[in-house]
Amino acid sequence: MTTRVTHLRCEYQYVPIGIDVVAPRLSWMLQSDEQNVEQAAYQILVADTAKALDGDEGNCWDSGVVHQPQSIHQVYVGRKLITGQRYYWKVRAWLTDGGLTAWSEQSYWEMGLLSKEDWRAKWITADSFRANDETRCPMMRKRFQITQDFNSARVYVTALGLYELWLNGERVGDAFFTPGWTSYGKRLQYQTYDVTNLLKKGDNVIAAILGDGWYRGRLGWEGRSNVYGDKRGLLLQLELRGRQGSIDTLIMSDKSWKTADSPIMRSGIYEGETYDARQEMIGWTKPGFDESGWVNVAAMNPPPVELVAPVGPPVRMVEILKPTAIMTSPNGETIFDFGQNMVGQVRLHVSGEVGVAVTLRHGEVLDPQGNLYCDNLRSAAQKVEYILKGEGDEIYQPRFTFQGFRYVSIEGFPGTLTLEDLSGVVMHSDVAQSGDFICSHQKVNKLYRNILWSQKGNSLDVPTDCPQRDERLGWTGDAQVFFRTAAFNMDVAGFFTKWLFDLAVDQRSDGSVPHVVPDFLPEAGSSGWGDAATMIPWAMYEMYGDTRILELQYESMQSWVDYIWRQAGENKIWDSGFHFGDWLAGFAPHPLFPSPVTNIELIATAFFAHSADILARTATILNKEEDAEEYGDLRDAIKDAFNHEFVSPSGRIGPNTQAAYILALMFDLLPQAERKETADRLVELIRKNNNHLSTGFLSTPYVCLVLTRFGYPEIAYDLLMQESPPSWLYAVDHGATTIWEHWASIKPDGSFEDMRMNSFNHYANGSIGEWIYQTIAGIQPAAPGFKRILIKPQPGGGLTYAKARYQSMYGEICSAWQIEEGKFTLEIGVPANTRAVVQMPDGSETVEVGSGTHQFKSLVTAI
Repeated sequence: MTTRVTHLRCEYQYVPIGIDVVAPRLSWMLQSDEQNVEQAAYQILVADTAKALDGDEGNCWDSGVVHQPQSIHQVYVGRKLITGQRYYWKVRAWLTDGGLTAWSEQSYWEMGLLSKEDWRAKWITADSFRANDETRCPMMRKRFQITQDFNSARVYVTALGLYELWLNGERVGDAFFTPGWTSYGKRLQYQTYDVTNLLKKGDNVIAAILGDGWYRGRLGWEGRSNVYGDKRGLLLQLELRGRQGSIDTLIMSDKSWKTADSPIMRSGIYEGETYDARQEMIGWTKPGFDESGWVNVAAMNPPPVELVAPVGPPVRMVEILKPTAIMTSPNGETIFDFGQNMVGQVRLHVSGEVGVAVTLRHGEVLDPQGNLYCDNLRSAAQKVEYILKGEGDEIYQPRFTFQGFRYVSIEGFPGTLTLEDLSGVVMHSDVAQSGDFICSHQKVNKLYRNILWSQKGNSLDVPTDCPQRDERLGWTGDAQVFFRTAAFNMDVAGFFTKWLFDLAVDQRSDGSVPHVVPDFLPEAGSSGWGDAATMIPWAMYEMYGDTRILELQYESMQSWVDYIWRQAGENKIWDSGFHFGDWLAGFAPHPLFPSPVTNIELIATAFFAHSADILARTATILNKEEDAEEYGDLRDAIKDAFNHEFVSPSGRIGPNTQAAYILALMFDLLPQAERKETADRLVELIRKNNNHLSTGFLSTPYVCLVLTRFGYPEIAYDLLMQESPPSWLYAVDHGATTIWEHWASIKPDGSFEDMRMNSFNHYANGSIGEWIYQTIAGIQPAAPGFKRILIKPQPGGGLTYAKARYQSMYGEICSAWQIEEGKFTLEIGVPANTRAVVQMPDGSETVEVGSGTHQFKSLVTAI
C-alpha cells in the first residue's frame, strides 16, 4: 500500500450538510504501511461542482503548495461561501522523503442558511388553541404540489420544544430530540436534511409532531415548567433546487398549515410518556388523508434568538439491548433485567384487545428485597403508558422522553411475557468511540466499561450529571473533571464545542459561570465548576490541537478569571461566595449536602491560580503578548499568596487533607524544591487511611496522576485495586455497570445512600479513565493534537498485560505491553505524520520513533 490521504473531515464532521462556519477547517489523515511517513506540504482544491474537482480545478480555492506538516484544522480561505451551496474538496500531500501522494477521494461540505434573510418561513404554533398546561402533543401537516423537475431538495427546520418530521409518510432523518438543548433564550439550533429522495411530482405532504422537551417541559428538582416559553412552535422551509442551483420551489411554515391532537397524551423528559393508540389517525403523514377535521395553526412572534447550525452530532439510536432475564419481585411486579444500566427508551411489542393499558416503570437497581427501586428518582416518574388499539401486533417506542434504567417493571401486559417483548434502545449523542482499553485484571476491565457506559448515558445532547432523576443537567463541574477521560473514550470535540458556546452565552455579565449549562438556576460562580470555562477549552487544545476553540472562548475565559480576581481582591485569596468545594469527599459529615473537609478558600484559590495559568498560556498561543504577561504575573502572585496563606513553615498544607496536597501538586503551586516532600506527605496520608481515598469530585481526578508524576505509581495502583469503600472497584464488586455518584451508593450492608441524592449513573469519579490511558497504557499527548506522542507505560498492580488504542486526529495510536518470563515487551503503533517518544518502565531506553509499528523489550520492573 502506498501512502494515501484519507478521513477527510470538515469542522470535525464527515460530509456535513448545513454548516454555518464561514471559514471552515479541513482535516485529513495519512495512511501507510511504510515506516516514518511524514507530511512536508499539502495542496487543497475546493470546487463548487464535482465535475470541476474531477478536472483538478479548484474554482473556489486552490491552496497551492503549502509547506506545513500539520494535516488538521487547515482553514479555508477561498471564495466567499454561499448559503445552501455544496463544496467539493480533495487534498494531496508531499512527504518528507520526497514522495507525493495521489489526490484523495472527493469529499464535500454544504452550507446552511447563513443570514436571517435566508429564512423566509414564519413561526407557527398550535398552542394558541390550548391552555398553557395542556400536555397533549400537537400534530401539524401541510399539503403541497410539485409540478416541475428538481435536482435536489433540502429541509431547514427547528422548533420551540422538540420535533419529529415526516415527508410522504417517511420519517425525515435518524436524529432524536431535535433541535437539541441549547441556551434557548440566545441560541437555537436548526437542522438541515437532504430530502431529495422523499419527494415526488404531484401531491406531497410534510408533517411534524411537537413535544415539550427541555423548552416547555419540567426542568429541575423544583418542578419548574415553561422555563424558556409556554408555547411550542415550528419553523420550517423546504427548498427545491433546479439543475443550476436556483431555488425553484419554497414551502414554508405559515398559517396555512393544519393541526390536530396526536395520540401522545403527555410527554416529559422526567415524566415519561402516555400514548393512546386508539387516537391514531392512519395516514396523516401521507397524501390523500382527509384533514377536514383539522384546524389552521396560528402565527407566533419569532423568538429573539440566533438560529445556528449544529456543530456537534445529533442524538441517535446507537444500540439495541435485549433483556437478560424476567423475574417476579416480592411485591408481585414483573421485572425485566437488561443487564446494563443504560439510557434511552424501551421498545414494546404487544398484541391484545383495544383499550388495554400497558405501563412500564424504569429504575436503575433493585432494593434489598428485590423490588424495583425508584425512590432515588425523586419526582421523576420515568413511566411510560401505552393504550392498545387492538389491531394485531403493535410496536411502541416513546418519542420525546428518555429514561435511565437497567430494570423495567411491566403491568397490564395481555398474555405471557417473553424476552422478545421488550427491547432496550440505547440513545446518546452519536459521538464515535475513539478509545479502548483492556488488561489482565477483569475488575479493572469492568471499571473501564462502566466508565464508558456512564459517558454514553450522560451524553444525550448535553454533558449531564445523571440521566434518571429530576435533574439531568449540564453541571459544569462534572463536565470539567471528566473531560479528558471523555476525550480519550470518544470523539467529543464537536459535542463539547456546542456546549462551550452555550457556556459563553450563559455566562453572567460579571463573568461568573453558571453551575449548569444550559443555565436556568439563580446561582453561579463556584470554583471548580466555573473553571470549566478555562479548563475544557485548554484540554480541547491539547487533545485535538484546536486553537480556534481558544480564540472563540477567549473572552469567556478572560471574563471568568477577571471575575475571580475581583472576588479575591488584592490578597489573591478567593474566600468569598458560594462554593461546592471538594464535593462528595470521602468521610464528609452529611451525604446530601456534604461540607468539604478541605476548606473552600484553599480549593478556590488553587483553581484561581490554575485558571490564570491557563489564560496566560492561551494568550501566548494567540499572540496576545500583553495579556500573557499580565496573567502570567497574576498566576505567580496567586501562587505566592497560596503559599503564604495555606502552607506552614513545616510544609503542612491547609487542613492536612489528601485534597489539599493533590491540588497543590497538580497545579504546580509550590516551589520546586518542596514538591517531593509534599508528595511524601500525601503518600503518608493515604497510607494512614489504609490505602483509601478521602477525595471528592475536584481532587479525585488528579490523585493517581499526581502520585505517578512524583514517583509513587505503586500507591496509585494500590488505590486503583482497593475494593473496600471509598474505592473504584467497590462498586464493581457490588454489581455496578456504570459509575455511581457516591463511592458506596449501595452500602456494604445492602442499604442505599440518601435517596435524595443517589444516582447510579454519574460519571465524575470515572475520571480515573485518564490515568488508565496515560499510565497503564502510557498514551499521552506530547504536542497538541498528538502530533507528537509520549508512550510511557508504567505497569503495576500485578497486571501482566495491558492494551489500549486511541484514535487521534492524526490516526490510531496503539500501545500494548505484556510481562512474560521476567521480560517486559512493548509494542506500539504510531500513526503516519506523527512521531513518538518511548520511555521504558525500567529507564533502560528513551527513544524517538516515526510512524509505523515498533517493539521494545526490557527486564521486568513492574510494581
